[in-house]
Amino acid sequence: MSWARVFVLSVLTTLFVITFFSLVEGAAVRDDSKASDAKGAAQQVFMPESDASNFFKRRNRRSVRYYKFLAEQRVKMAADERRREYNEEQRNEYENYVEEDRDEVNERSRETNEQLREFHYDGLSPRYYWFH
Repeated sequence: MSWARVFVLSVLTTLFVITFFSLVEGAAVRDDSKASDAKGAAQQVFMPESDASNFFKRRNRRSVRYYKFLAEQRVKMAADERRREYNEEQRNEYENYVEEDRDEVNERSRETNEQLREFHYDGLSPRYYWFH
């Protein structure tokens, strides 16, 4: 079956369904329940305003376990913050030490290179090695 046939078939089916539903005025549902039953169902869903406000007031209070949990979380967060600050301080001290050590090593090597240049300089430009 080619795609054109499939397309035409689907369009015709859709057109038929739309035409059928446009002819239908409405659908009736059998109503076996009485009006008093509907009122009873509404009473099950809805409640008086006073009961509703009391319900929310009761639900608003938290349990003791929740407050213990919050206190425990605050203690943990404070410990994490102290640990983070300590680690940051240690890292900064180490970085400063490494930077000073690196500067000292660079300074010593620079002085050594200058002394070697002065010792081996033969007065010619460009410089030649001392054994040349």
